[in-house]
Amino acid sequence: MPSTSDLKRGIRFLYEGAPYQVHDVAFQSPSARGANTLVKCRARDLVTGQLKSFTFRAGERLEDPDVETRKVQFLYRAEDSFHFMDVETYEQFELPLDALGGAEMYLIEELVVRLFFFNERPISVELPKAMDYPIAECEPAIKGDTVTNVTKTARLATGLEVHVPLFINPGDIIRVDTSEGRYVERVKVGK
Repeated sequence: MPSTSDLKRGIRFLYEGAPYQVHDVAFQSPSARGANTLVKCRARDLVTGQLKSFTFRAGERLEDPDVETRKVQFLYRAEDSFHFMDVETYEQFELPLDALGGAEMYLIEELVVRLFFFNERPISVELPKAMDYPIAECEPAIKGDTVTNVTKTARLATGLEVHVPLFINPGDIIRVDTSEGRYVERVKVGK
């Protein structure tokens, strides 16, 4: 049973019969003596995919959702539905676009992810923390561009746009933080 004082990004809780996953949290100290510290959080409803804001008193207890997880492989996208296969039982599952909450921009064929089930129904996926992608298109690097902290926009094969340093070229492989959608590093290929 999580306490509201322990909430952080990624924690799941049950509220009014629906499972939520914390997106971000802010603690607000009281201005008057004797007042309670407030915990303000935005959480994604794992069934509908919508973000909702909550305000709790610090120390309140929340229920754990009865969420089951399975390791699945992404198979393909058909219109606005995404198809996955359990890697152990080979059972297939379908998720609508809105249940992915932005994860669709990171999915590539044969990627293994965790699929969450609530009441035996697939509700959302969890991506690896960081993933490697080839750059599909960006402006080529120009010799002499050495100014630090200057970036350009690059498009990955999945359609995701990421800000990358100027030395990155089309065809380079980069590591992307999937929780924030930002460039982490260039991946060295081979030795």
